[in-house]
Amino acid sequence: MTRKAKEYDDIPGTFVFDADRSRQGYWLNQFCISLSKEEGRQAFRDDPEKAMSKFKMTEEQKQAIRDRDWNRLLELGGNIYYTSKLGAFDGIVFQDLAAMMSGMSRDDYRKMMVDGGRSPEGNRYKSEWEKK
Repeated sequence: MTRKAKEYDDIPGTFVFDADRSRQGYWLNQFCISLSKEEGRQAFRDDPEKAMSKFKMTEEQKQAIRDRDWNRLLELGGNIYYTSKLGAFDGIVFQDLAAMMSGMSRDDYRKMMVDGGRSPEGNRYKSEWEKK
């Protein structure tokens, strides 16, 4: 499925989970939520490829799972609340997952969030970067 370009695609570092991404990521999200149950986790531990094959994911989505490419999972329609189940499967707490997705250490990410979050200066639109 090819997504139609949206105005908010210009937001840097963000993949808005809209209706199109929801449709695109349906099977990816179904796979991730299956990891909420021991039966799904055990199936994935035993044979990851077989476990993934039960869901009609694209090869790109399967590769993003194999690579644990967290941002790519979101780009391909993953919902952060579902894809975080894969992180939990790997023993990654949500704060560490968010830090990895931001390209920061856990301590730097935590400090940024405690200090009020990322500055919007220079981070509102990708097109702003072209002007610098």
